[in-house]
Amino acid sequence: MFDKILIANRGEIAVRIIGTCKKMGIGAVAVYSEADSRSLHRLVADEALHIGKAPARQSYLDMDRIVSAALSAHCDAVHPGYGFLSENSRFAELVASAGLTFIGPPAGVIGAMGDKIASKKLAIEAGVPVIPGHVSALNDLGEALAAAEKIGYPVLLKPAAGGGGKGMRIVCAPNEMEAALESSRQETLKAFGDNRVFIERYIERPRHVEIQVLADLYGKVIHLGERECSIQRRYQKIIEESPSPALGEELRKSMGKAACELAAKAGYVNAGTVEFVLDGGGRFYFLEMNTRLQVEHPVTEAVTGLDLVELQIKIAAGEPIALSQEEVNFTGWAIEARICAENPSRGFMPSTGMITRYAEPHGVGLRVDSGVKTGSWIGVYYDSMLAKIICHGKDREEARIGLIEALNGYHMEGVDTNIDFVNSVLCHPEFAAGNLTTGFIEEFFDGSRPKNPPDAANFRMAALAAALVYHMQTVAIRESLRPMVSLIGARKEDGGAHPYMVRSGEHLFEVVLERTGEIHRWSIHVDGNIYDVIMPEFKFYRRRLRLTIDGQVHRFRLRAEQSFVFVAFSGITSVFEIYQPKEWALLKYMPAKVEKPSEDALVCPMPGLVVEVLAAVGDRVFRGQNLVVLESMKMQSGVASPKDGIIDEVRAVAGLAVETGDILMRFR
Repeated sequence: MFDKILIANRGEIAVRIIGTCKKMGIGAVAVYSEADSRSLHRLVADEALHIGKAPARQSYLDMDRIVSAALSAHCDAVHPGYGFLSENSRFAELVASAGLTFIGPPAGVIGAMGDKIASKKLAIEAGVPVIPGHVSALNDLGEALAAAEKIGYPVLLKPAAGGGGKGMRIVCAPNEMEAALESSRQETLKAFGDNRVFIERYIERPRHVEIQVLADLYGKVIHLGERECSIQRRYQKIIEESPSPALGEELRKSMGKAACELAAKAGYVNAGTVEFVLDGGGRFYFLEMNTRLQVEHPVTEAVTGLDLVELQIKIAAGEPIALSQEEVNFTGWAIEARICAENPSRGFMPSTGMITRYAEPHGVGLRVDSGVKTGSWIGVYYDSMLAKIICHGKDREEARIGLIEALNGYHMEGVDTNIDFVNSVLCHPEFAAGNLTTGFIEEFFDGSRPKNPPDAANFRMAALAAALVYHMQTVAIRESLRPMVSLIGARKEDGGAHPYMVRSGEHLFEVVLERTGEIHRWSIHVDGNIYDVIMPEFKFYRRRLRLTIDGQVHRFRLRAEQSFVFVAFSGITSVFEIYQPKEWALLKYMPAKVEKPSEDALVCPMPGLVVEVLAAVGDRVFRGQNLVVLESMKMQSGVASPKDGIIDEVRAVAGLAVETGDILMRFR
């Protein structure tokens, strides 16, 4: 067994690998860039080595520096994590040539399976079903149009290298092909250093289901079941679960068998994932193989009870897989949510800054894989993922409800996150029913907001929490003026019923708070619905509230400013206005405020770097036309004009670092 392992990665995956190394008694060496000098993974490692400046190409993507760091720390092996160099065959070769063990498959297998064209050909040879398409790199527009005509629209352009949805484009008609092919090539070249693109039929309304495989040095290959990864946005997975609600036992066996046969045909070693597309008729097609640990591996660990990183390390050290396929047992259900630094209300633009408040949820069956803490700085150089929350239950509904409540109690301030957006997906009735496709977000959401109205019961509980917090703060202020009073609500003056009108947009709730005789217990009426509420102690100064409502524990995140209370609860995010009885008459004269965005300027929607300026002073532009291209967290995004008009001033220049709210251009 290894004495010391270098983790060639950062963030939550580095922290997670370090945890297993410590459990196994193996020394864990972290590497960090200038931007990560105070990062969590550096702090929890046994040793940490500085490897360069903030840009990834000068640190985490610098192969020579990482190998030199491993040698200088006297490591035996290198674990690549995922992302960065994890699927780079040249890096695997470099590690091996330095006399170190690469914890992953051989370099040749990485090269073959990481190339989408080569892996598809190998799948055909292994007898695994593949999506109909043109299994060669496209040379030019003419070849792309001819291939699409033969396959039939819609088609999907895909990069031969890399993954994560980067470079993928759906083309629905011939007139869309030229622009899609050019942008696909540019993005894949920037992301993977390889502009080869191929084409295949686009399967409409598919599910994305993957099989976790393990293979040792002695030819043994087993699978650890499937993961459902259909909830995606821009081809990036958001929520994953195991098992899949779409698979019965026979289909599970067929997909597992196909995955193992492909891995065996490729000569695969270590942990890997074979990804499939599942159509509405239950037919599955090979998509690609990821030659590394997956972000979503914790759900497999939860239902199997196995530590995949430990198994990776043992296989790399030459140990045979001790389990037979029949000995792999599955218990319960697990669901994972990815938490990213992004602002859903601004089109999911990346968010940067310092995390000023941070509190993780805790509970039975709950796991948090996090790479951040209070004081962590989130910059523009790396991926936006901050953490993963995983909940394991006896069945899917228990896991779903547990994850919803965990997200209700997950508190992070200083950067915008997708916590509440992810929660709204989990709370959607179609998700609860297991009706999933890769187009779920586009079908059931308008941007970051669900198209269906909020759940009425959850909305009432959010209004209840807002009224209770407002009341307790009002009492607290009043009691703070009375000397020698230490317990909020202990005075006789707080007895009786306390009626409030609570408004959120066009919704009005009549809320009546009433003590039950027990100091921490309330009977609360909301529009005729009666709730038994226990609030053991009032700690709203932490901006979190824990209530037991009708015997069920619920957590709320709130911010209060006088009579306005923002509440986040089970996917609902809303500002509630609280009115006392003497103010009720004013409600009909106070319509809900609607903010109108300013259109005299092009405002920067996110922090990043200006890559390209697409318009000049005097140009006539049109609403929706991209005027500036920004790069942030490894993604390029166009900033569209908010209006038809003429450019009066251009402040953006290529290479300029910009922040959210900066003026990029002005209009006449």
